[in-house]
Amino acid sequence: MQLTAKAALNHALLISIATPEFKGDEATESLAELARLVTTLGFKVVGSQSQKLSSTKKLNVLGLGKLAEIAHLTGNKGSVEEDDFEEINEAHATDKTLTNEKPLADIPSENLPFACADVVVFDCDLSPSQLRNVENQLGVEVFDRTGIIIEIFSRHARTRTARLQVEIARLNYVAPRLRESTSGNKERQMGKGAGETTLELDRRKVRDQLAELKRELVSVQNEMKGRRTQRAELFCVALVGYTNAGKSSMMRAITGSDVEGENKLFATLDTTVRALYPATQPRILVSDTVGFIKKLPHDLVASFHSTLAEAHDASLLLYVVDAADPSFRTQLDVVHEVLAEVGVEDSKKLLVLNKSDQLTPEQQQALMVEFPDAMLTSTRHPADIKKLHQYIVDVAQEEMVEDEIIVPYTAKGIIGEIRASMSVTKEDYEYEHIKLTVRSNAIDLQRLKKRMKHL
Repeated sequence: MQLTAKAALNHALLISIATPEFKGDEATESLAELARLVTTLGFKVVGSQSQKLSSTKKLNVLGLGKLAEIAHLTGNKGSVEEDDFEEINEAHATDKTLTNEKPLADIPSENLPFACADVVVFDCDLSPSQLRNVENQLGVEVFDRTGIIIEIFSRHARTRTARLQVEIARLNYVAPRLRESTSGNKERQMGKGAGETTLELDRRKVRDQLAELKRELVSVQNEMKGRRTQRAELFCVALVGYTNAGKSSMMRAITGSDVEGENKLFATLDTTVRALYPATQPRILVSDTVGFIKKLPHDLVASFHSTLAEAHDASLLLYVVDAADPSFRTQLDVVHEVLAEVGVEDSKKLLVLNKSDQLTPEQQQALMVEFPDAMLTSTRHPADIKKLHQYIVDVAQEEMVEDEIIVPYTAKGIIGEIRASMSVTKEDYEYEHIKLTVRSNAIDLQRLKKRMKHL
């Protein structure tokens, strides 16, 4: 799947399947999120449709009547005919599981023009067979939620690590779809034997690509692990949260950096590490991790384990949420689930209720009652950033050890090194030496004392 090669496809119709396990507000919010995902790819959402089913696992993922409605909106280019509209009631009657369920907010078909959409996107995962069936019936490109997310990741990956991780996830997604479409078309055109031979070549090519990418990724991950080991002695803060919660803006605010940030889902994928600003001694590092999303494809979670290792190794996690988003509580649950999956459970945490400038004083007060241990912030308010900066420094100080270091006057060069890497809280100039009271992590202090013995 390469949406970038299909510039003409720019009008998307969204489809939601409501099931007993996935319905009501959850389905509505998910469909709204899918609209933002599709918009991130540059498509225009022209409308949405929904259907209530007992399961999304059926070979024909939509009833015939709903297919006929959608076929009209996509220009009747496939195998579904206008006459099938007569069977709408019969098709809907075959599944009464959700007859009492509150319907989703569709845009009625009669309010949408004929052939208004040239892409159909499902807010669920579809099997290769389901995708192929719907494409044949509608005659237009059809994508599922996972396909859309992987395409966004593919477009936004910048570093070598992110590109490798995303490409592995993309090939894992494409492989079964390549198998089915290839075997079906080639066998009909060239005969069974020739089709199987071509299919096997395609399969081997994908396997070889995956193997090479995984080998390269292991090499890159070892390099990343080495860099994390070098930083292990420093106090590290990791920003984690839902995509578009404002992590990149907060990263810029507390580090004075030029980290990219846009009002888009997954505007940044690559982990960025910067020093807290104004600078502290010892330095405090801040990392901005990839944003999360509901129903994040499993392959992407697995691929980004090394990226999320920044969160795993962090001394402090800042859970950044968009407090102005009514669904942020559900989004926070997603963050907890993903972090638990990669083994981040016991780190010290602070819930940061971001974008508070978009809330009324009454809403802010209600949130602080609900989340008394959280911090309300807005990256637009310098006082809020100063408060967050001080909180980070205070937590870092709690983990430091205070001790006295005796530095002979003959070793003055060491004093500059100490000032650059430790917090000097007191200086006493005595007859033969300087006595420094310093605060730092235990490892650095032990290393310094060992060095002083050899002077």
